[in-house]
Amino acid sequence: MSAPAPATPVRVLIVDDSASMRAMLRAILSADPEIEVVGGAPEPHAAREMIKALDPDVLTLDVEMPGMDGLSFLERLMRLRPMPVVMCSTLTARGAEVSVEALRLGAVDCIAKPVGGVRELARDGQMLRDTVKAAARTRPRAPSPAQPVAAADLCTDCMIAIGASTGGVEALFSILSALPVDCPPVLIVQHMPAAFTAGFASRLDRLCPMRVVEAVDGTVIVPGTAYVAPGGRHMGLSHGRIKLSDAPPVSGHRPSVDHLFRSIAGLGARATGVILTGMGADGAQGLRAMRDAGARTLGQNEASCIVYGMPRAACEAGAVEHEHHLNALPRAILSACQRIKRER
Repeated sequence: MSAPAPATPVRVLIVDDSASMRAMLRAILSADPEIEVVGGAPEPHAAREMIKALDPDVLTLDVEMPGMDGLSFLERLMRLRPMPVVMCSTLTARGAEVSVEALRLGAVDCIAKPVGGVRELARDGQMLRDTVKAAARTRPRAPSPAQPVAAADLCTDCMIAIGASTGGVEALFSILSALPVDCPPVLIVQHMPAAFTAGFASRLDRLCPMRVVEAVDGTVIVPGTAYVAPGGRHMGLSHGRIKLSDAPPVSGHRPSVDHLFRSIAGLGARATGVILTGMGADGAQGLRAMRDAGARTLGQNEASCIVYGMPRAACEAGAVEHEHHLNALPRAILSACQRIKRER
């Protein structure tokens, strides 16, 4: 027997300049009794008034619209009235870059617009419904960048590993933009479609002091560089080199944070693990393995998480030494690296 629908459905406002797309999205979302479409707006100015009048729980937002593009509207919205926003984009190179920027500005998720035949529409429609309901459980807030932290007496051969999911793009921009150019190597797993990770790394590289690249198998890791796991491939470390893998998903994901953390655990006290905002429990057991091996382990605190899922699971597993607000994490990460040097 299926579970009964909640007393209060998720109330959704659709913002898209195409009347046919608004109608399609309405039909797809309305097929779920746990979702109520409260309106559709053809452009941001109308959306602004409808948000005030209807107070929706979630916004679906197109990227390219007349008058004001979706990113400009999103930036204003997250600054003045933070709320869960799901971007509907096309998975082209341009669409991927724009989607990454939307995530940096605070969008909860970016999904492809439903297209194709009956089977594809059914698949994409279910993904849209699931994404909207998940977005309703998040707590977006206006971005608050961390202050840059100067390097001082850092360990030259230590390693930083970071795992994140929902809300992680914004968090990673905040952290990496505050770390110094000569920071120890950083390995990053962010749950993200394969179409987005190259653009994500490129965007981070342009905005952050250190070099940021999409990881390539066999690359020798070096200080001052952050390596982003490619979408759809596990990333680990082997003898100082990046090791990518097409092995089955771990903890339901590929790339998996658990996979990364377990591969780093072998470094013992020379490693620092960081678990950031995200749904689920990926990374909890891997971070515990790191802590058991002597690594420093940090978590993002509940107050600054978009979704306090992965950090909560890691805390409950006894994997996190200390939790910090997102803005305090860059300093905590560097302090951990300095502590590693003092203790050796």
